[in-house]
Amino acid sequence: MGRLLPNMRSSALPAAILLLVVLMTVPIPAAMLDIFFVMNIAISLAVLMVALNAQKPLDFSAFPTVLLFATLFRLGLNVASTRVVLAHGHEGEAAAGHVIEAFGSFLIGGDYVVGIFVFAILVIINLIVVTKGAGRVSEVSARFTLDALPGKQMAIDADLNAGLITPDEAKKRRVDVATEAEFYGSMDGSSKFVKGDAVAGLLILFANIIGGLILGPVSHGLAIGVAAKTYILLAIGDALVAQIPSLLLSIAAAAIVTRVNSEKDLAGQIGSQFGSAKTWTPVAAILGLLGILPGMPHMVLLPAAGIAGFTAWKLRQIARRPAPVEVIAAEPLDQSKIGWDEVTDAMQVNLDIGYGLVPLVDERKGAPLMGRITGVRRQLSKELGFVVPQVRVRDDINLAPFTYRLLVNGVVVGEDSASPDEMLALDTGNAVGQLHGKKAKDPTFGLDATWIQPGDADVATGSGYLVVDAGTVVATHLNHVLGANASDLLGPDEVQALLDGLKERAANLVASLSPSPLSLTTLTTVLKSLLAEGIPLKEFRRIAASIAVAAQRTQDAEEILELIRPDLGALIIQKLCSVREPLRVMTLEGGLEGILNQAVRSDPSRRHVIEPDLGRRIVEALQRAAQPMIAEAKPFALVVQPAIRVAIRKLVKTVLPDTPVMSFFEVPEDKAVEVVAVIGAPQAIPA
Repeated sequence: MGRLLPNMRSSALPAAILLLVVLMTVPIPAAMLDIFFVMNIAISLAVLMVALNAQKPLDFSAFPTVLLFATLFRLGLNVASTRVVLAHGHEGEAAAGHVIEAFGSFLIGGDYVVGIFVFAILVIINLIVVTKGAGRVSEVSARFTLDALPGKQMAIDADLNAGLITPDEAKKRRVDVATEAEFYGSMDGSSKFVKGDAVAGLLILFANIIGGLILGPVSHGLAIGVAAKTYILLAIGDALVAQIPSLLLSIAAAAIVTRVNSEKDLAGQIGSQFGSAKTWTPVAAILGLLGILPGMPHMVLLPAAGIAGFTAWKLRQIARRPAPVEVIAAEPLDQSKIGWDEVTDAMQVNLDIGYGLVPLVDERKGAPLMGRITGVRRQLSKELGFVVPQVRVRDDINLAPFTYRLLVNGVVVGEDSASPDEMLALDTGNAVGQLHGKKAKDPTFGLDATWIQPGDADVATGSGYLVVDAGTVVATHLNHVLGANASDLLGPDEVQALLDGLKERAANLVASLSPSPLSLTTLTTVLKSLLAEGIPLKEFRRIAASIAVAAQRTQDAEEILELIRPDLGALIIQKLCSVREPLRVMTLEGGLEGILNQAVRSDPSRRHVIEPDLGRRIVEALQRAAQPMIAEAKPFALVVQPAIRVAIRKLVKTVLPDTPVMSFFEVPEDKAVEVVAVIGAPQAIPA
């Protein structure tokens, strides 16, 4: 039985289409025609009720298709009824069925002249007023819905990036937006069905009248007056039977396209907006004033004024009642159970803010920080080559009012303060004069800065300061922190997503890389090491190809990293200099490299422990040599022998974190090199 119902439901629509063909081609008896007419009226009423009870237009997204089939069904009935009227109309008013007889006799009193005018008025109402208005609304709605589609998609992405919605909710909202655009586009075309139906009903009426006036006297020998009375009444009855359901569907279409999204159905929406005593009090007063004027129908106006006054009084009483308090019995808590949500935090990146910074994320004030965070994530994702996780913003009462804290995987990686009502003026080295305000340090670059009033921003800019708002300060700090900790943001899920994306373009390359010979864990370790040394994953295909070759020699993550770096040398240096510009490098003196090489070989634990005093002197010498380059903002690299590269990288990463440490093999042979300093000369490292 459970399988039978879906099969019956799926076969019902093809059966209905075949029925339409039968109605248009095969003669049917008048009794069967009555049944189909009643069915047509019932379907139109059901469609109207669904349209009125829908909370939003998309709740009746099948309406355009339903409208098409209902129109075809009614036109099929028109063809069948025309055949019956013309073939058996000479037999009397009941020849075409009792439904047509009732509409032709009872509704218009048996006077076909009255019937013609009544039908003409219904056609005017349906065609010119309801259908034309609904068609115009459908056209405008479709146009504005399509124009707003990109903005709605961006809003969904912004909410998803801000952590306000889950990926599943974002997917559902994208489907709703696409369905809404398709719905209004379909409704724009469906309104033409209703318009064509009204015109077809008018033409069918004229066809029935002309056919009856010809067939009656010629084929059946009726007098022209008798033929006119009989056939015109039947034609009018047939037209009214079809036109009333058509009018109901037109009203349903107009109700659907003029709806505004609301949590209530149409009746509740209208009732809530008219349910105010301020609306009905003036109505009662004006009706009462008209009711006491001489010559007015007092027996109609005064009771209407009384009803309006009673309605206003009742609504005022309802408004004064206290709102009902819904008491929900709380389920007893089991103190012995601890939920995972109490001890875990699913978000990788968090931005905790004090209550003084809440205006930066307040939607009523535009939430300026949220949009910038989304921009930071999008730009970082493009630069790093993988999707940066969402940033959850939350207020923390334990923080000072204007303090914020950045956490990656639960570890605090940045903390500072900002003033939401002020601007930060940064001294980039070209500023002149002093500013009045609170002195500070830029949290990202460590520049001298001053918090100033927004009204002083133009003066500060004219003095050579770089002026930014608090949201930009926090977003820039976040961008710097996430970039510096990019390796902590990459996990197996992100690596698998990279592999899945590459598989669509290079399936054989992915098959030669993972899961054999490298496991997902080992591959993740290699990619995290690349990010830790400032090598993005944008060119993942090139990186994956190098890893696949190196994996044939070893499955050790550190060894794979050193093997692939020479292939990635061009990717490393492109951030340090342009194509025509020489690569500025610092190197170590040969004797110093020999000492370090010997220390590395003598360390079986591969921890690359360098004698502390020697390490301190190397670091100090590097800092002195790098100071002029840093002051001029000229990037450079430290180039050493391959055997000691890892040891030097670990030694200098705390003092020169943005300086790449490369081996000689990583510098392309055709790249010009400018040696700016040699560390280890007597003047650099005293004996």
